[in-house]
Amino acid sequence: MTLRKAYFLIFLVLIVDQLSKIYVKTNFVLGEEVKVMGAEWFKIHFIENEGMAWGTKIPGEYGKLILTVFRIFAVFGIGYWLADAIKKRHSTYLVVAIALIFAGAAGNIIDSVFYGVIFDDSTHNLATLFSPTPYGSWFHGLVVDMFYFPIWEGNLPTWLPIFGGKHFAFFNAIFNVADMAISTGVGILLVFNKRAFPKTT
Repeated sequence: MTLRKAYFLIFLVLIVDQLSKIYVKTNFVLGEEVKVMGAEWFKIHFIENEGMAWGTKIPGEYGKLILTVFRIFAVFGIGYWLADAIKKRHSTYLVVAIALIFAGAAGNIIDSVFYGVIFDDSTHNLATLFSPTPYGSWFHGLVVDMFYFPIWEGNLPTWLPIFGGKHFAFFNAIFNVADMAISTGVGILLVFNKRAFPKTT
């Protein structure tokens, strides 16, 4: 795969990711939910988080800043890996996987770096793009998530050990296009590992 094609893939993912986030941010109040085509198992549910999986936070006053700076350095590293893989004509599987991971990481970084200064708060009203009263500051933006697939939700059977009788939801993660790109890239590396990293003789 050429560098131009890799750039196009990254650009495409970033455009879809940011357009979907801006749409949700400016058309949904925080916590608002709609069913897609009336389906109980596919919903658009608007949440915001610090940017780590499952809403995990780095504690402390500078936790968010540390996470954002770390991600920026990580993206530079992934970008170098991508350029090196293309230069050395590695497998298309590897190049596509790296490009997807890069695009996903960059998409969430855009939220973290810019959203705090270009949007106002979404808690009780629709957010305004380029608001004169932004909700945060540079490098302290919240990542927008919206895709929710609660395939099954209910109480587990009482006869199950430890978790019996407790409420359980599958799948209860809420994510965005950038997260999907990262997961797909990692999935390619795992499922097509031998093709992504062929043995050289």
